[in-house]
Amino acid sequence: MRLLSYLLDGEARYGAAVDGGVVDLTRRIGRDYSDVKALIAANALAEAQEAVAGQKPDHALDKLVLLPPVLAPEKLWCIGVNYAERNAEYKDNSDLPKYPSLFVRSMSSMTGSGQPIEKPRVSDQLDYEGELVIVVGQGGRHIPREKAWSHIFGMTLCNEGTIRDWLRHGKFNVTQGKNFDRSGSIGPWIVTSDELDPRGPHDITTRVNGEVRQQDTTERLMFPFDFLISYLSTFATLKPGDMIVTGTPTGAGARFDPPRWLRDGDVVEVESSRIGVLRNTVAAEQ
Repeated sequence: MRLLSYLLDGEARYGAAVDGGVVDLTRRIGRDYSDVKALIAANALAEAQEAVAGQKPDHALDKLVLLPPVLAPEKLWCIGVNYAERNAEYKDNSDLPKYPSLFVRSMSSMTGSGQPIEKPRVSDQLDYEGELVIVVGQGGRHIPREKAWSHIFGMTLCNEGTIRDWLRHGKFNVTQGKNFDRSGSIGPWIVTSDELDPRGPHDITTRVNGEVRQQDTTERLMFPFDFLISYLSTFATLKPGDMIVTGTPTGAGARFDPPRWLRDGDVVEVESSRIGVLRNTVAAEQ
């Protein structure tokens, strides 16, 4: 199933993407579950599937303003330096990491597929980072790695847009450069684990104006999905709807010589063959 959130007449709604459009679940089961996160928390996927079965689309997909599939996750974790060769890109002669690099983003820094991502006034160094995202279903603490797969509700995509010259404003963190309003995107939908086995392997490709910039597969992750679920739950209780952005491959704009920053009007596409395409156009902040 492909679950998504969208705006209709200024109201946030949710539904299922099907052939020919979107079936609105807000009017069918929304009386019980107000949004995608509530549906996940209630373990109500089977009810949603029953509500969609045999229904004609209520809306054309291309007529909707898409939002991130989970509107207000309690936690939006982001993993850094997770694909082979990513550590070497830093050219600091460091050993391979023993544990994941980790930071968090606010949802105000994310927009939906098809919506503009924003190049801020204060920087010319907006960069792309195409990533796979795992969405937590059943929450928990101290989740054993061998049970981690059962805690994944589904998968989506992220352009984890970054303002490079703001990453090192502080001594110890990258938070500023990772949290500019509308600098990244998530979507277009969540493909549920019953339809898409999170064990993979999963491919990931990033294109800028049609040119492939990043391309890799989860077979080359240093910290696989099950490890991340277990590791994060060691110190924090995972909640239904939490999202884990699992790292970007080599080839971000900062790694070119000279760097290739995103400009007003550029189109960024993040694709995984079994999930779909997350597509956004860059717009300068007004």
